[in-house]
Amino acid sequence: MTMLPPHGTEVRPGLILLVLLPLLFGAAAPKGAKGTPQSDAGVDYRIGVGDVLEIQVWKDTTLSHSVPVRPDGKISFPLLDDIQAAGITCLELKAILTQKLNHFLTDPQVTVMVKEVNSRKVYVMGEVTKPGELPLRSETTLLQAIALAGGFTPYANRDKIVVIRKSPEGDRRLRIDYKKIIAGKGPSENLLLEAGDTIVVP
Repeated sequence: MTMLPPHGTEVRPGLILLVLLPLLFGAAAPKGAKGTPQSDAGVDYRIGVGDVLEIQVWKDTTLSHSVPVRPDGKISFPLLDDIQAAGITCLELKAILTQKLNHFLTDPQVTVMVKEVNSRKVYVMGEVTKPGELPLRSETTLLQAIALAGGFTPYANRDKIVVIRKSPEGDRRLRIDYKKIIAGKGPSENLLLEAGDTIVVP
């Protein structure tokens, strides 16, 4: 049975964590709800469901616009109807659009960029203030994700934090030494998260 702290002496570890993170690690948590521009997505980034693409056709404003990637992985585009976008890169999608637009335009010049990255997510569950999914819009560490989830509750067992990471061989369970991270003795424990990671705070 978990005992509540005495009245008037409640410690708010989540608030302390939020204050200390920028000082200890120097990196701010990912910002905002507008997603990540193409420069962060990278040329090898594979488009995912929920991402928003910026497609420009040179000298044709009627075909140039932003389009979301639907749950079925496709986008709707004028003249071409539905085009598969999820799972391929911007360069690959550019080649497909250029080829198809050749039937309607003379030498179409197409540019495709990722305007918002919404498909990459991590999950935080257990004794945090706001458990749930978090968009992975830029490089994010374990502690940054916990901070974005509102920090620990008073009942969190910080000695038993686990990150579950998917791999071709199956799920890997990575045990985290939180005390080493805070003491600055185990910076490698503050993992750089990957899409699909699940953080469990018992």
